[in-house]
Amino acid sequence: MGHGPTASSVGWYDYALQFVDAQWSHASANHRKNTARTLMITTTALLGREPPGVSSRRVRTALSEWAFNTERRESAPDDVVAVLGWVRRHTPTMEVWNDPAAVEDVLLVLGTLLDGSIAAASSVWRHRRVLNLVMQYAIRHGVLQTNPLPKGRGSGPGTADAVDRRCLLNPRQAAGLLDWIRQRPRGGLRLHAFFAMLYYTGMRPEEAVALRVGDAALPEAEASDQWGELIVHAAEPEVGRQWTGTGTTHERRGLKGRNKGGARGVPCHPALIRALRDRIEAECLQPGDRLFSGERGGILAGSVYRRVWDRARQTTLAPHVYDSPTGRRTYDLRHTCLTTWLNSGIPPAQVAEWAGTSVAMLFAVYAHCISGQAKELEHRVEAAQDLSSLYLAA
Repeated sequence: MGHGPTASSVGWYDYALQFVDAQWSHASANHRKNTARTLMITTTALLGREPPGVSSRRVRTALSEWAFNTERRESAPDDVVAVLGWVRRHTPTMEVWNDPAAVEDVLLVLGTLLDGSIAAASSVWRHRRVLNLVMQYAIRHGVLQTNPLPKGRGSGPGTADAVDRRCLLNPRQAAGLLDWIRQRPRGGLRLHAFFAMLYYTGMRPEEAVALRVGDAALPEAEASDQWGELIVHAAEPEVGRQWTGTGTTHERRGLKGRNKGGARGVPCHPALIRALRDRIEAECLQPGDRLFSGERGGILAGSVYRRVWDRARQTTLAPHVYDSPTGRRTYDLRHTCLTTWLNSGIPPAQVAEWAGTSVAMLFAVYAHCISGQAKELEHRVEAAQDLSSLYLAA
């Protein structure tokens, strides 16, 4: 009677490849990329050393860009094949996961950056999620009996990183940045509208670049109410052509946390309405055209808008502010928007709906950024709990 594979007879490297290949066809490009990174870090942790004469960087590249990429593995160049052959011969078997000390070492490495600093909680959570999927796969195939990763409260980091309040832009800084971008002779209106979209709607950049003109419901120019609405129904994150399977840098997918085909409405501020109207009229855009495109058409590349944003910061902000976290990433425009909504008294449930996130995640990320409402809330409580008028006269 035959026996199935056992932990002592299956090498970790071979099993990691099997896991990657099994989930490749139904995984998103971003998940493929994250899986490869987690498995690369885990494999180097289990090795504990590099091949003679080969740098750790070359080993990491061979694993993440070739070994754990199903579509590229067979076309790896000879020097990469040699490195991966050494890795395969020197990684332990799956039995290593029965050693609590080895598991602890791997988790420690997954929680640490190359410079020795602590990794962001969101990154550690992604690594743990991928590694848990690997262990569950091994259990289903009889290679492991139980999941060796620790469980329960306190066994891992939180799922979100609280926003660093220093990254938030004040209105004067935001105005200076947007105005500088608007006045650029090359692509000023186009990029100004893009950054204004992030500032006024809190969209993720990958959602904004996926918008079409027909997704924007703009009021007539003479209407008394100049608020509009945007329908967000897709995202096009920039992942890398080696992960998408289509040869394109971006992957088109649905929205986070929503069923396939789901959408959400986001209010469009009058100032943003003006920017979008100028953009549409200047380029004579049609409903099916991209609202924000590259200079030669097509999708707006992250390398382009990040470079312009950095130049705007460098030009408009004082040197000490430029060197600080203030608005360092374009994503900080989303953080600034959501914080502004919360501090303006918009109910958290409504903010979460507009932002495309959960109330729990919203509080985990932004709770400590809410300020300026304490006195108003104290007055509300004072009135609600005031019993003086109900006391009987002495």
